[in-house]
Amino acid sequence: MISAIILILSSILIFVFTNQFYNSIEELSLWVREYFGTFYLWLGLGCVIFLLIIAFSKFGRIRLGTSAPEFDRLSWIAMLYSAGMGAGILLRAVQEPVFMFLNNPIQTGETAEIISLEYTFYQWGFTAWAFYGLFALVIGYSIFVEKADVRLSSGFSEFKKIRLLPPAIDILTILTTVIGLVAAIGLGTTQIEGGLSHMESREPGSLLQNMALVFLICSLAFMSAWAGVNKGIKRISNWNIYVALLLMLFVFLTGDISEILLNFFNSLYHYIIDFIPLSLAIGDYDPGVKFLTDWTYYYWAFWLAWAPFTGIFIARISKGRTIREMILGVLLIPSLGSFFWFSVFGTSAFELIESWNSYNNEFGNVFTSMFVFFEAYPLPVITSIMVIVLLISFLVTSVDSAIFVLSMFTDKGNPEPKRKYRLLWAVLILIFCEAIIVLGQVKPDADVLTAMQKFLIISSLPFAILSVIIILLFSIKLFRRRSEKI
Repeated sequence: MISAIILILSSILIFVFTNQFYNSIEELSLWVREYFGTFYLWLGLGCVIFLLIIAFSKFGRIRLGTSAPEFDRLSWIAMLYSAGMGAGILLRAVQEPVFMFLNNPIQTGETAEIISLEYTFYQWGFTAWAFYGLFALVIGYSIFVEKADVRLSSGFSEFKKIRLLPPAIDILTILTTVIGLVAAIGLGTTQIEGGLSHMESREPGSLLQNMALVFLICSLAFMSAWAGVNKGIKRISNWNIYVALLLMLFVFLTGDISEILLNFFNSLYHYIIDFIPLSLAIGDYDPGVKFLTDWTYYYWAFWLAWAPFTGIFIARISKGRTIREMILGVLLIPSLGSFFWFSVFGTSAFELIESWNSYNNEFGNVFTSMFVFFEAYPLPVITSIMVIVLLISFLVTSVDSAIFVLSMFTDKGNPEPKRKYRLLWAVLILIFCEAIIVLGQVKPDADVLTAMQKFLIISSLPFAILSVIIILLFSIKLFRRRSEKI
């Protein structure tokens, strides 16, 4: 209730004081990245190392619950990927590798192609999933081993000693989840609308079309969340993986297969051996403060802001698996899938640029780059339609899993929340998303959608600090468990 009231009041204030809101968010997000950027880099590396230590220690054998895994491995991976990355891999599939190719962030003596893919891997790889995995580990251990409820605030008894801390953590998680969804839906629908307008050869920016897309996505997400994890979320997630694989295989088989594979393995090798200097931005692996602020710090803050909600969902679907299997599955499988995806689309885009002789920033627009890319391939209309359908489907799985997690919070941590709460959150998310889309059109001088994304950077700071506390408290918890057994 408190979260809903804050969201409604915030919407009114944003509408009345749009420019002031945008300017404040811009300044605060830059302040967070300037003063905490290096801290984020160390935190990311620390999370990866911490999770690997837990996975390969004897604590990795602890099973989350007493039953067999609730979902088969393919469905589990599909839900991981759909909730954790989803539409982002379509948004950046071509644009980001090409940007890195033309503006190499680091100079290590490797070719521009390898550096661009290596840095793209870095920003979408182990660190992003380590942020998710940390919260998944804490929540999973809490609900399946200690039999506590799913709320983040219930994971440690130390939080309960400070009177207002537990509700503050829960409210912050809810607000950040909703704002993150608004940013994701806004970006996704803008890409869908950009694709449709590109196919129809008209100017993008149709308010009615964007609003209709938001309504469609939220409605489908509600139906999926209403059906539950097994019947709704799992089926759509599986569908996402099949269609994404089909799209990737089409590009892979019609492209230069040997070059794609060579770039993938070379970039993966360099990413692994360069992981620590990349993670700390030292020596030849320092792209500079401006680049870090615009890209890496932004990504780290974004992943951190999404981590509590995504972590809770990962914990919920990992029942029956060991801690080792969950951690290694979360860190490795989605990362390797993303790496191959970017290798296929990135390498193919590099070849197109070289074949054109002159490049006029055709892949510079993040919303239309994927559709411009497919114009150079057979069946461009069919592939573009597949991209649009996949975008909608990925957005639905991000929203339905968020509705499910938010409903668990509202229903006092119930892993199967009442359907009335699923309806409540679906309606609230729809209203808030539509309000932001309308506001972006009514006040074109203020980029409201960008402000929502940058607001996530600000809300990520408490979770960054909380992550350090969680690592320390969880380590103490495991040490006590070991001492009690001895």
